[in-house]
Amino acid sequence: MTAAASRPTVRLLRHLLPHWRRLLPAVLAAAGSELSGAALMATAAWLITRAAEQPPISAVAVAIVAVRALALGRGTLRYADRLLGHDGVLRAVAGFRARVYEALVPLAPAGTPAFRGGDLLTRLVDDVDAAQDLLLRVLVPVTAAGLVAAAATGTALVLLPSAGLLLGVLLAVAGLLVPALVLALSRRTGRAEQAARAELAALTVDLTEGAADLAAYGARGRAHRRAGAATARIAALERRGALTTSLASAVILLFQAAATVGATWLGLRAHADGRLPAVQLTVLAVLALVSFDALAALPAAARRLATVWASARRLADLMDTPPPVTDPADPEPLPAAGPLGVEITGLRVRHRADGPAALDGVSLRLPPGRRVALLGASGSGKSTLIAALMRFVPYEGGSIRVGGRELRDCAGADVRRVITGMTQDAHVFHTTIRANLRLARPDAADEDLREAARRARLLDWIESLPHGWETVLGGDGATMSGGQRQRLLLARALLADPPVLVLDEPTEGLDPDTAAAVLADILDATRGRTTLLVTHDHAALTAVDDVLTLDHGRLAAAVRATPPAGGGRAGAALTDAPARARTGRHRLR
Repeated sequence: MTAAASRPTVRLLRHLLPHWRRLLPAVLAAAGSELSGAALMATAAWLITRAAEQPPISAVAVAIVAVRALALGRGTLRYADRLLGHDGVLRAVAGFRARVYEALVPLAPAGTPAFRGGDLLTRLVDDVDAAQDLLLRVLVPVTAAGLVAAAATGTALVLLPSAGLLLGVLLAVAGLLVPALVLALSRRTGRAEQAARAELAALTVDLTEGAADLAAYGARGRAHRRAGAATARIAALERRGALTTSLASAVILLFQAAATVGATWLGLRAHADGRLPAVQLTVLAVLALVSFDALAALPAAARRLATVWASARRLADLMDTPPPVTDPADPEPLPAAGPLGVEITGLRVRHRADGPAALDGVSLRLPPGRRVALLGASGSGKSTLIAALMRFVPYEGGSIRVGGRELRDCAGADVRRVITGMTQDAHVFHTTIRANLRLARPDAADEDLREAARRARLLDWIESLPHGWETVLGGDGATMSGGQRQRLLLARALLADPPVLVLDEPTEGLDPDTAAAVLADILDATRGRTTLLVTHDHAALTAVDDVLTLDHGRLAAAVRATPPAGGGRAGAALTDAPARARTGRHRLR
């Protein structure tokens, strides 16, 4: 394997080796167990042969004790190998999984669409789990086999140099050449198998999440056939890999037979010449036989290494994906509380370097404590504006200042503590109502949860449930109505209590009556709070302070939305606001 090809695996090792203090005892225990097994057989062979000569009991007493000690030691070391190995490896993999997740966090949400959901899940689960195979199923058996081969060769050289040389050569060929061939044959298979598993995971996610749509359009049969084809590809690749491993194991058995016959023949010749006692002849023959037992696991280790290499490469691709937005080396702090305003000047955002501008020269002010509604058709740039405000996408021109600080100079996490809320793709997790709300503020007291739910008009519904706050919600709120789901997300946004609250299409997908009720609750809960409300519902216009309209990435107009006491012409002006906004005749405030 070339250095370039092995680099992903080397990088994977670098993440795991900081845990070497826990892993080294496991490796030594595994090697000790294999050495104890080989020494047990050799000592037992010496004892049986020596006992046939009927010596005094004192001449074999040490060997008897050694056989007992090696038998007990082998089992003890095998248990220690399993215990220490799994403890150390699971700790190392847990730390590495956290590293992968930390690398994934900066990609969300703008960078994660580059990976399919099921494929991303496979990288986070199966590919990370391959790290434990690298340690338990590759490094540990390879180390144990190397130590056993070295010890057996050294002992045979002492007993009979010619037999030791033969045994060393055959052990080297069987332990190096055969696994190398398996690795070369399995490289392409391992890469294809990982890709097929990722495809199957993606199809499985599509089948589960899109089951209703597949049934509605009569596409279940086609989806099942695609999943079946992916499963068949995986099975075929596994059979090919198993065949390669089985043939390699058979080749190692042939080398074992050749080594045993060759060492025994050389030993018989030396014994006939009087150069090798009968006791040592037996030990030599048995040693040649048992020394290959440790090599039996190497073909499977080589095949597993090919799979680990493919997983390490996929993880390297994920961890090397540049985040859409990078934090400055020395970020400036943002005020953590208090009324804050937002000032956007000449903002320009592109989703692709060679693509059109999603926002082109947008300028607006969001004064502290005021509520601004942002209108616009789908694709006009509303969600892009919110993504730029929350530092999810970079902006190539203009500026965004919050509390007098330029957002480019601030860390993304700090920005999202100040500007956050209810995004269009907000998710309800498959856990309790309490846990879903505490996602916004983990240290929130029960009274804080109740207050947020009350302001979102959700408290009565929660307390009417049999399990109350401990009710487990389905994935993405599947067990809730649309209105209840949106109110839960609103309660979570209010619990976070950011200085600047952003609400992106909070009534999307709801029927008109439910949307009107949820919007009324939102407007009541955000009174006096700095709020940017992205909506297509004109019912919000009479309750916010300003109305802005985006059209193809440009801000068309700003309208004073708060009617004076008594209504009159101001109320009529609000009714005409969307139409006049399209004319662009209103000056930005």
